[in-house]
Amino acid sequence: MEQDTTKLYTFLVYSENVPGLLSQITAVFTRRQVNIESLNVCASSTPGAHKYTVTAYCDEHMARILTAQIEKRIEVLQAHFYTDDELFINETALFKLSTPVMLKNHEVSSLVRSYDARIIEVNSTYAVVEITGNTNDIIALFNELEKLDCVLQFVRSGRICITKSRTEHLDEYLAVREAKRIAQQKK
Repeated sequence: MEQDTTKLYTFLVYSENVPGLLSQITAVFTRRQVNIESLNVCASSTPGAHKYTVTAYCDEHMARILTAQIEKRIEVLQAHFYTDDELFINETALFKLSTPVMLKNHEVSSLVRSYDARIIEVNSTYAVVEITGNTNDIIALFNELEKLDCVLQFVRSGRICITKSRTEHLDEYLAVREAKRIAQQKK
């Protein structure tokens, strides 16, 4: 019997800020029939570089293939894949909850407090609750609130993360690239 080695991988992709690159990156996953679970794009701490954080379920072999294909894009500076134990991970979620249900059932506000979520808006119709944390806690809170029939809307951000490595791989890569460029100019 074949063992399922599929797990959630996080792909960190650094690139120049070029229009159309996002569709090229997502096409790499689509062509291999790998579904993207979450996607977050933002400027990185390295000036001029953008960071794509993509999560997808696949096996390690496929993660290597996807990373290699992404790195072939000329605008991509570097791409790596990671497991959860190699990263510091966070997500944010917003819940719109029914105020009348919250007032009738005090378990709702107890749940919100037990997950260290915070209420950021309350009116006679709804309350907005924000939680920041790991995906499992956010989904667990959602499932418990759903059982209490109080969720009007729910949204989660894509994953944001940083590596547990002491150095930033991109900074190392750029330093080596710059040293090579200077050496070429001296010739």
